[in-house]
Amino acid sequence: MAADKSAKTAAGLRGAFWDPARIPSGVRFHPANIVAEDGGAAFGMLAKCGGEKCVVMAMHPREFLATHYLGPEILRGGAAFWTQAPRSVGNDIRLEHETALLDVAAGIGYLRDQGYERIVLLGNSGGAGLFSFYCQQANLPSSARIVKTPAGKPTHLSGAALPKADGLVFVSPHPGQGALLMNCIDPSVTDENDPLSIDPSLFPFSPENGFKAPPSSSAYAPEFVARYRAAQRDRVARLDEWARARVADRIGAKRRLKEAFDPADMILSAHTPVLTIWRTDADLRCFDLSLDPSDRRYGSLWGANPFVSNFGSIGFARTCTADSWLSTWSGLSSNALLEKTAPGVVEPTFMFVFTGDNSVFPEDADNIFDWVGAADKTRASAPGDHHGRALTPDGPSGQMIAGEAIRAWLEDRFV
Repeated sequence: MAADKSAKTAAGLRGAFWDPARIPSGVRFHPANIVAEDGGAAFGMLAKCGGEKCVVMAMHPREFLATHYLGPEILRGGAAFWTQAPRSVGNDIRLEHETALLDVAAGIGYLRDQGYERIVLLGNSGGAGLFSFYCQQANLPSSARIVKTPAGKPTHLSGAALPKADGLVFVSPHPGQGALLMNCIDPSVTDENDPLSIDPSLFPFSPENGFKAPPSSSAYAPEFVARYRAAQRDRVARLDEWARARVADRIGAKRRLKEAFDPADMILSAHTPVLTIWRTDADLRCFDLSLDPSDRRYGSLWGANPFVSNFGSIGFARTCTADSWLSTWSGLSSNALLEKTAPGVVEPTFMFVFTGDNSVFPEDADNIFDWVGAADKTRASAPGDHHGRALTPDGPSGQMIAGEAIRAWLEDRFV
């Protein structure tokens, strides 16, 4: 009985993490500290048997993927597996994608120094946007790289060493964090300082607008969907305006201080206000399963109760500075949107999506694949949710199918 309970617990804990039983014998783990050109530090873990010529690098701009479920299959295929944390795990306040590119560069540089001849980047979910942005910038002449962040800060990318990768794997790639948020932000907010303010004509959870209580699928009219999408864009534009005003306040104070000392300007030049952005989990496709239909279940990545996930404390972009909002979460201003960056990806690319994903929808996946500029690009899919977990108790593991497909692609080109 105890053994059965232990097995069930282990299976439940796997989720989006790897199955330790599938890690090949002989694998050793080597931790390392990575320092980027600007002095920012990050942590990474290298898993290898020894003698590998190819290494797969997995990284997410906000999460540490140390035990990513694809690790065992990559190792079983004869490649090493490097997982790298961002310099500030789970922190939207500090996340600026232009700076995160320096962390990616440091990781690739470390792996080159370890003697790996072929480096393949594995971008899962938000990692796809990060690596697509990196490849786009690394493939440009240094003089053509982005000079300033959306908030006007120097990126230092033109003078940075951005070593190129040899290949790119996208798993569950959404079209960039800003584009993701543009589709799931609640546009019925009428006052950013009042998280309970509601415009009834845009409220997505009103029966008058087509909402049905879970688990029934809602039925939003095309007119409402069009008006809702336009209002989402308008709310993002208003948040952009707020962010740019805060940046202008800071820059103006610094400019005045060059002419004369003023305590008020000293305060304003140093102050970095943090905005709490409420109600960011209201993508109509999560509640109306007829919109861009797929195998997905009702609900979003945050759960099946939209009132909890939309009005609760946890959610995308919940706390941001002006700088991090504009760089990462703005679907209008961010440089890390795949529509902007994927055409600059020329490395051989493999894209894998899950048919029951409730954050990457069929139209998104088609667009992303079309945007990728590589001549050598391949796509595949399997049943599964965003993390490849089975859609039914007896259904196939999308994680295993994805792992085997990626392993075969790597073996054919790089291992």
